[in-house]
Amino acid sequence: VQLQASGGGSVQAGDSLRISCRVSGRTRSSFVVGWFRQAPGKEREFVAAISWPGGYTYDEDSVKGRFTIARDNAKNTVYLQMNSLKPEDTAVYSCALGLRVGERRWEAYNYWGQGTQVTVSS
Repeated sequence: VQLQASGGGSVQAGDSLRISCRVSGRTRSSFVVGWFRQAPGKEREFVAAISWPGGYTYDEDSVKGRFTIARDNAKNTVYLQMNSLKPEDTAVYSCALGLRVGERRWEAYNYWGQGTQVTVSS
């Protein structure tokens, strides 16, 4: 299983950005893809996740109402639409695949893609 993240960049506070995570390889019939982020000097934290095939989504409180996770089944791609970005959203965002829906602990995710940098300036 391989995951490839893309779409990061530098934006101003209040702007929007969409990052993508393409999943390839042999996966189980049901799994979950999550986004995590890590800012300099801080621990990695859960952002949002979406299950396959059910499409169940869940996210972290600080991004509720601003970030939306979605998927394109035909493209095997998960998107994280980030609106109303704040400087505190600045981090390296990484996507990961796990097997347990509802899981928020990064240790429970088995496969990881490379990170993509998101920088929000005030």
